Amino acid sequence: MPLSEHEQRLLDQMERALYAEDPKFASALEGTGLRTYTRRRVYLAVGGFVVGIGLLMGGMVVDQIWVSVVGFLVMLGCAVFAVTGWRRGPAGQAQQSGGAAAAPRRKAGMMDRVEQRWQRRRDEQTGGF
Repeated sequence: MPLSEHEQRLLDQMERALYAEDPKFASALEGTGLRTYTRRRVYLAVGGFVVGIGLLMGGMVVDQIWVSVVGFLVMLGCAVFAVTGWRRGPAGQAQQSGGAAAAPRRKAGMMDRVEQRWQRRRDEQTGGF
């Protein structure tokens, strides 16, 4: 959902105040964007997935099925970890950078139309009584 003009102005004022008060902290926050967060999460998931493959294969070699099952569960968990991080981003927030801004706008437009239709139907139902 896009911010209103008033909310956007308040956010800009808060950002300027943060930069004025503590520029080092503000620049540190600026460097931890969604792309950095997603990349780190995917790297961790790939590393865990490789460890899971190693456990799976190692369990087959030493004839210990439970090690193979643990390896499979590690692989599954890492795959879920990577996919959920890719969809949501940090703390469930949507990406606000220029590259992927077109999709949320399109989605917001669709949601606006759905809300308008819903409101129209409610008005039609309550208007008849």
